[in-house]
Amino acid sequence: MAEKKEQVPRTPMPEQKPEVRRRNFEEVPLGYAAEVARIEASRCLQCKKPSCVQGCPVNVNIPAFIQHIAEGDFAKAVFQLWEDNSLPAVCGRVCPQENQCEGKCILGKKGDPVAIGNLERFTADWARAEKDLPLPPVAPKTGKKVAVVGSGPGSLTVAGDLIRKGHEVTVYEAFHKPGGVLVYGIPEFRLPKEIVASEVNFLERLGVKVECNVVVGSTVTVDELLEDEGFDAVYLGVGAGLPRFVGVPGENLIGVYSANEYLTRANLMKGYLFPEYDTPLIKGDHVCVFGGGNVAMDSLRTAMRMGCDDVKCVYRRSEEELPARGEEIHHAKDEGIQFFILHAPLRFIGDDDDRLVAVELQEMELGEPDESGRRRPEPIPGSVKTIDCDLAIIAIGSGANPLITRTTPGLEVNKWGYIEADDDGKTKKAKVWAGGDIVTGAATVIKAAGAGRTAANSMHRYLSWGW
Repeated sequence: MAEKKEQVPRTPMPEQKPEVRRRNFEEVPLGYAAEVARIEASRCLQCKKPSCVQGCPVNVNIPAFIQHIAEGDFAKAVFQLWEDNSLPAVCGRVCPQENQCEGKCILGKKGDPVAIGNLERFTADWARAEKDLPLPPVAPKTGKKVAVVGSGPGSLTVAGDLIRKGHEVTVYEAFHKPGGVLVYGIPEFRLPKEIVASEVNFLERLGVKVECNVVVGSTVTVDELLEDEGFDAVYLGVGAGLPRFVGVPGENLIGVYSANEYLTRANLMKGYLFPEYDTPLIKGDHVCVFGGGNVAMDSLRTAMRMGCDDVKCVYRRSEEELPARGEEIHHAKDEGIQFFILHAPLRFIGDDDDRLVAVELQEMELGEPDESGRRRPEPIPGSVKTIDCDLAIIAIGSGANPLITRTTPGLEVNKWGYIEADDDGKTKKAKVWAGGDIVTGAATVIKAAGAGRTAANSMHRYLSWGW
């Protein structure tokens, strides 16, 4: 049986053609049809000890939901997914499945793994289209109140888990829309905002309260939530949204953005729809994005869709070391993005009006390994070039915003400003848990969700039995 399934080719996800999608913000993958999803699901070996589950940070029962798809019972597949994941439509789109669940798939040892992410997306999208689908069951009310600070993937996972366990949950979001990095960081063509809104609405229908425009640490403090608002526990899932810059001359010129600002303007504030939405965003004729992660790929592909034909990824290491998902790199190249590998900025050059017009680049070569184990990029003497650049986007990572930690006595942080928490998400402050990027530094959506799942279980034990 296994040999037969190995011989069935993986079903590719249909996509917009590169020459079309590079000029629109519509979603790139088009999704599976029902009969195609069933064919792909039939490839699953239904392993007795499924290693794919071990590769999933929230331990979704992958074989079970895939078996339901193969049988054509999509409703059962949805309820199976909901048992472990409150955000399947999101995770099916943006998780690095190739390094997690699909990376552990037994079929992948001799051929292509089962398209677990595509099947998760199909199931969630089917559920969204079914207007009469009942909600999953919720436990009887416990009388306990939980405040969740932030509304990114980790926070929404905590909210979904705890509301279903019977606790009252209120999510506080600083921006005017919930979703955190899902709405301000990830572009429309990779994760449509209506998908995020639908996932949040699902939680609201379960009973979660969402309050936007509340900046915890300013509008209200964590101590006030506990002491004045009567919450029994607080989860901090505020992410790591403090921009980092490269530290070279000229970074204050007009036309130099952090990726945080650029993507927030484009995504959450809909700068790509200017002037329909009054959020100005420099388009640029010569765009350089500095960095090689998923955020850099999102920035590059956004700049291309804003109308620029000359878009370059400037990365100081080798192409093999690009940290972005392979799929994102592949999509960027297909759309016409140029890659300036082994280059680093020396300075940004402006005109008399302090507007960016060029960037000076140093060509690099790989030397000895650094503390991360990767070969250290070192400058090649005498190899400097200047290229046109009127829009620069710095996408080299982000740090912890200190607002929460500075206004919350009892929280401890490490040398990078991230909150100290144990393996269960417990902080050094009583009744306060934390997880996701504010604890680990920038990571993936599903890792934040996994941290949320762990913290929710710990919080439930505390709320139920005091430990």
